[in-house]
Amino acid sequence: MIRSVLSVNEAKNQIKEIIDSLYINIPSGLGSHRKDLKLTRDELKKVLKKGARWAVENGYGSQEDLLFMEDGGCLDNADPDTVSDRAYERGKDQLGTLGSGNHFVEVGFIQEIYDAPHVAENFGLFEGQVTIMIHTGSRGLGYQICDDSIREMIKASGKYGIFLPDRQLCCAPIQADEGQKYLSAMAGAANYAFANRQMITHWVRETFEGVFRQSQGKLGLSLVYDVCHNIAKIEKHTVNKKTAEVCVHRKGATRSFAPGNPAVPSRYKSVGQPVLIPGDMGRASYVLCGTEKAMEETFGSTCHGAGRVMSRSQAIKAAKGRSIYREMEARGVFVRGASKETLAEEAPEAYKDVSKVVNVVHNAGISRLVAKIVPLGSIKG
Repeated sequence: MIRSVLSVNEAKNQIKEIIDSLYINIPSGLGSHRKDLKLTRDELKKVLKKGARWAVENGYGSQEDLLFMEDGGCLDNADPDTVSDRAYERGKDQLGTLGSGNHFVEVGFIQEIYDAPHVAENFGLFEGQVTIMIHTGSRGLGYQICDDSIREMIKASGKYGIFLPDRQLCCAPIQADEGQKYLSAMAGAANYAFANRQMITHWVRETFEGVFRQSQGKLGLSLVYDVCHNIAKIEKHTVNKKTAEVCVHRKGATRSFAPGNPAVPSRYKSVGQPVLIPGDMGRASYVLCGTEKAMEETFGSTCHGAGRVMSRSQAIKAAKGRSIYREMEARGVFVRGASKETLAEEAPEAYKDVSKVVNVVHNAGISRLVAKIVPLGSIKG
């Protein structure tokens, strides 16, 4: 998530131009790729090893950005040699692209600050402020790593005598060769995702510079935080009143570390880690902060988003004969997508109401509400 010094009143007349420019500058859709960036195998290995550091070293953003990323934008246990040729082939020209599915770049504004104004101030947020949220990941490279690993894990399950009620539950012991190989390959995919989001951040900044004819410094386009989801990580947590090293798999979940945790950036140490929970393109997204209760009860985790109530095919069927683009425009939200089907799949009613979901985790105490963000415009994959 990126913050700015712009207010919604200063930016609202330029939203359509911003969204159109973002759509041109950031390739989106299934199989999207960049014509201006094709990496060699050796260079792609560096991306998998260095993550967002590779992007910064190559002119995409600044060293300061790395301070506001989970793990500094790089998982150290990545091993590029565990990644297949097919994964490298799929990833070589997709870096810096949005992809498909529920991935997006969304421009919004902060409609409400909740009863933690000091936390919002610490995060650099204020009511009426224009923000940009980026949601994308490791693209075809990560998908291929998953596909390759499933085949290996099915074999491993039999090898280690693990009964599978469903083949999709295939697995292997963490300390086994198959388990370690998967963690190393997955870390490489996470690093690719860090680099991908960092490069898109760079092009978001350039887009705003072009529209407002001001430098990114004057526009205050600073990274609030970059957080992972759908990832397994080795962490230390309290289990049965003792500190233990565990593998925390956040599937459909994201990190929610408490104030004082060593992994939280120094700027946020007194208030806890920023937690970013995106919603659909018609309602809202939220910023929360991590809590001690999350550390005690959920291994420092909270929800990642709202989740769907319609499958993609159901959403397309429900949108038949409608123009989602026009409906969103009538609600004051400008959207661009790779196709009509993309926008139909991502129609607001296809998702649960994220406000209800966020209230659950807030009331449960595993993350604390800080700010509500209302969309102004979005590009969808």
